[in-house]
Amino acid sequence: MKPFISSLLILLFSLPGLALAQKGAPDGEWPTYGGDLGHTRYSALGQISAENFSDLEVAWRFKTDNFGPNPEYRFQATPLMVNGTIYTTAGSRRAVVALDAITGEILWQYSMREGERGANSPRQLSGRGLSFWQEGEDSRIIYVTPGYRMVALDAGTGDPIESFGVNGVVDLKQNADQQIDLVTGEIGLHATPIVANDVVIVGAAHRTGGNPKSRQNVKGYVRGFDVRSGERLWIFHTIPMPGEYGSESWEGDSASYTGNTGVWAQISVDLELETVYLPVETATGDYYGAYRPGDNLFAESLLAVDLHTGERKWHYQLVHHGIWDHDIPCAPILIDINVDGQMIKAVAQPTKQAFLYVFNRETGEPIWPIEERVVEQGDVPGEWYSSTQPFPTKPPAYDRQGVALSDLMDFTPELNAKALEVASWHKLGPIFTPPVVSDINGPLGTLMAPATGGGTNWPGGSFDPETNTLYVSSNSSLASIAVVPPYPGQSDMAYIQGNAATGPRTSGGAGSSAGGGRTEFGGARTERPQSSRGTPPIGLRVDGLPLLKPPYGGITAIDMNRGEILWQIAHGETPDRVRSHPALAGLDIPRTGQNASVGTLVTSTLLIAGEAELTSDENGVRRAMLRAYDKSTGAEVGALRMPAPQTGSPMTYRVDGVQYLAVAVSGGGYSGELIVFKVP
Repeated sequence: MKPFISSLLILLFSLPGLALAQKGAPDGEWPTYGGDLGHTRYSALGQISAENFSDLEVAWRFKTDNFGPNPEYRFQATPLMVNGTIYTTAGSRRAVVALDAITGEILWQYSMREGERGANSPRQLSGRGLSFWQEGEDSRIIYVTPGYRMVALDAGTGDPIESFGVNGVVDLKQNADQQIDLVTGEIGLHATPIVANDVVIVGAAHRTGGNPKSRQNVKGYVRGFDVRSGERLWIFHTIPMPGEYGSESWEGDSASYTGNTGVWAQISVDLELETVYLPVETATGDYYGAYRPGDNLFAESLLAVDLHTGERKWHYQLVHHGIWDHDIPCAPILIDINVDGQMIKAVAQPTKQAFLYVFNRETGEPIWPIEERVVEQGDVPGEWYSSTQPFPTKPPAYDRQGVALSDLMDFTPELNAKALEVASWHKLGPIFTPPVVSDINGPLGTLMAPATGGGTNWPGGSFDPETNTLYVSSNSSLASIAVVPPYPGQSDMAYIQGNAATGPRTSGGAGSSAGGGRTEFGGARTERPQSSRGTPPIGLRVDGLPLLKPPYGGITAIDMNRGEILWQIAHGETPDRVRSHPALAGLDIPRTGQNASVGTLVTSTLLIAGEAELTSDENGVRRAMLRAYDKSTGAEVGALRMPAPQTGSPMTYRVDGVQYLAVAVSGGGYSGELIVFKVP
């Protein structure tokens, strides 16, 4: 992009009323988690470029070890930068820290000791960040503690705002239209609140839904609060109450006791339309829905509600009666696109299943047709199945969906034969092939790709308003999904998630399609190799190698004017366990990418994303790389070493004419650290 155009964009973003949701981070700052309220993760800054990216130097580092009783090894925050100050959550107690954006000096810190309530929280550690609000001289930081309290702090001092809630705190377990135990109630939040037009919108998260203790659980309602007082303004029942819209999609009295359907991902807002976009998760439980017959609105739906009242404007259910853990995992991206010569205000939703669902964000109408297609019906006892599921016609799926024999690893004939043997103990089929009851005689489970973590997970995607290109990372992952009866006292459900790595708990159960050494492969019956008629193989690897062929993870660029894929690349160096595997010695294996969905950042000059695991360089030194790509081709144009994998999504900002690049890293034995780079 021409320099004068970039400067013009920065100027426009800084004008009052023009910092629209889909235009990127304004005036060199990063005032909200996604850069803007539409989560484009875009900045018009261009000082960091292909020419200097590999030469960037560390401006400062912030280690988070002392902000909690123990170091944290899953530091997922994206910091904010406003008025020369960095704000971030940090450490295992989820402290809030203000730092000088140029030097990294600690300006203030705040944390809350929540005792047993915090220890019982389903969502602990530092979370993914916080929110900023300002009006005149009044500026505030809003965040949610592990124990599910919302706190308002003075952005200049870190002191609680006493007029907000009770001495700066709103107890989110109260005034929630349901009874929640204040100590043990299973509800919390990793994501940040979002603040728009003086309204704070807060979602909810729970423990994993694969093995629920009960068919009854806390409901993940969404609420709006007044940013000044903390007063509740509205609540949306993501499981409808009797007589509310969608209640008929819950048969019997299942809506009365079923829980979850929280919004644990980031939320987006269109200020002009005064509309909030809510990505809703699955209902209890993830893989067995017999106790909630029906389509189950608003589970696994993209939901648009009024910013000031919470009233439903429109919704689209992406999965009917979900039994695959296809939570909508990340922020909807608000984009303005030109389709067939018509300008459209759109919203694009990346998903675990590697579909990008695209709607008119004013009306909820699909931009391109979404077809209801017949899907396979399962045979798990008592389960309720939807006969169809929605399939977008454009854009095409951006990662592998479903599993066929042709997807299996084939580096060598010997390894392919072993992969076929592992697969023969499982059910194979296209996306939305249902789980089975795990049987020691086969199938152990249904091979599902993408796996339960995606596809795309919480990091989501980014959007370039210069070119109307959306970038999304994805994990070409695999899981075996099955259900088994719980152990006595483990759950009051008839079935919970099984574990293909260790095998089923019972044999000969319902759902088995095997007999005489046979198993189903997507409707066809295939002979199992004679050598496997003893103990089933353990896990979904072959001699330590992934069962599926590479790539293992990548980034896709999508032209949003046409709904077409522009390019795809494998993102991340080939893992050491693959590159150095003795069975692959002498083979020329292209870069495989890594099993992860990582956050991307797009600027006027680059697409930036870090690696999710450590690999060894030519000297045997373990490191992860922060990589820069050409936006139009996907060609790598620069890379920086990091001491640990990227675990938070990168952001960029400018102070005193200097552009900085910040990313949170952790894992691989390295505790959480924020690393900030700049041009030398």
